Amino acid sequence: MAGNDNVEFKKGDYVVYPAHGVGQIDGIETQTIGGMEVKLYAITFEKDRMRLKVPTFKAKTAGLRKLSSGNRLKDAMKTLQGRARIRRTMWSRRAQEYETKINSGDPVAIAEVLRDLKRSNDDTEQSYSERQIYQSALQRLAREVAAVQKISEDKAATKLETMMGKKDAGKDKAAA
Repeated sequence: MAGNDNVEFKKGDYVVYPAHGVGQIDGIETQTIGGMEVKLYAITFEKDRMRLKVPTFKAKTAGLRKLSSGNRLKDAMKTLQGRARIRRTMWSRRAQEYETKINSGDPVAIAEVLRDLKRSNDDTEQSYSERQIYQSALQRLAREVAAVQKISEDKAATKLETMMGKKDAGKDKAAA
């Protein structure tokens, strides 16, 4: 049966769905939709208390993928430690570009967002929306690092911020 050729993931696999981040395959279900039998991946996103069903034949075009390889994450870590690229375009346009990078699900693109927004932490206060986007990117990358390295998401986030040399946390405590 040709339908089975599309099944790349199995129950228990951790996967990344671009718009939602790291989830776990609960199983592969068959449902009748519009008179056709369709195989679906049932994916649970624990943190968001969300369940998503993606047709197996659409998984690739939807961007569903396995967790990043160690090399792809290494590239992301290198990106984190690079110099921030601050573009002088309007914030609304940059914010839109940052959101697009986060939702691409690509760890290197997400690392670029963290790197570029982190810089503003050092110089000036971040706006509410900058902090929101920064947190969203941090959470997304930390979840994947946590799943790959089998550590907690908090540990992964701390690790990422340490890599970026974020000293703000220490400064705040010293000032208090």
